[in-house]
Amino acid sequence: MDNEKRTFGQVARDWQTDKRKYVKYSTWSAYVLILEKHIMPVFKDLAEITEKDAQEFALGKLGDGLKQKSVKDILMVLKMVVKYGAKAGAWNYNGWNIRFPVQRESGKVDVLSLVDHRRFLMYLKTHMDRRNLGIYICLSTGMRIGEICALRWDDIDLRDSVINVRKTIERIYVVDGERHHTELLLGPPKTANSIREIPLNAELRSILKSMKRSAGETCYLLTGSEHPTEPRTYRNYYNRLLQRLCIPHMKFHALRHSFATRCIESECDYKTVSALLGHSDIRTTLNLYVHPGMEQKRLCMEKVLRSVE
Repeated sequence: MDNEKRTFGQVARDWQTDKRKYVKYSTWSAYVLILEKHIMPVFKDLAEITEKDAQEFALGKLGDGLKQKSVKDILMVLKMVVKYGAKAGAWNYNGWNIRFPVQRESGKVDVLSLVDHRRFLMYLKTHMDRRNLGIYICLSTGMRIGEICALRWDDIDLRDSVINVRKTIERIYVVDGERHHTELLLGPPKTANSIREIPLNAELRSILKSMKRSAGETCYLLTGSEHPTEPRTYRNYYNRLLQRLCIPHMKFHALRHSFATRCIESECDYKTVSALLGHSDIRTTLNLYVHPGMEQKRLCMEKVLRSVE
């Protein structure tokens, strides 16, 4: 093979150039960051990577304190480069079977208690301003923080009572040769399914209607101007608000989890909940939020008994 002496680092550079044509800029930047931070320091000068090498690498990352999901994301990028190199004739690749220790993490998502959920909504309604409006919308719709930060008044259709989710804002880490920096990126949402229409409940519609009177169509909801705020800044505000209300600290994403959990508790059908959240696969919704408690299990057993009586 003409290319058999090429190193992983050389192939990885070609892969970056090729991959840039097919994925979102933010996704590509995330791949490059994983390469530079985790993969290149270990494999850059190697001309062959075996399953044993990959297995030891994965265990080493776990030993460094990374969670299994993070390590699997790193391995995904490693495999993409290795497969690309095999296709280009740089080396052979027949697939790897990487094993992980038994998963002992519960996988349970953070969710506001029903009491705190109600108390939070009440506080937001009685202290309504632009910043609190965004948190109220998230608790009422399950939108992601980047989607909230990217929301403009022309995304709100009060006539049909829907929010059109079409954009997201995120700060990405960019590796450009020797220059590393961050950029604030406004672009399409996470997946094609994330582009969606979310119906407004009557209360949220009323709040939006009253606040829209003094806002321009192209203004962002959180700032009232044509310049958005970024998720990091908004997340800091949210954290201070939790502390002020003496609500246990949870990531901003817990608001989305809380909305989804309330939907499931209200017996909304799973397909509808999945569509509202913009999940690309209903299994994501089921795996995250459908965890029957003992009371639900008892009710199920009673229903089965009554069905055969």
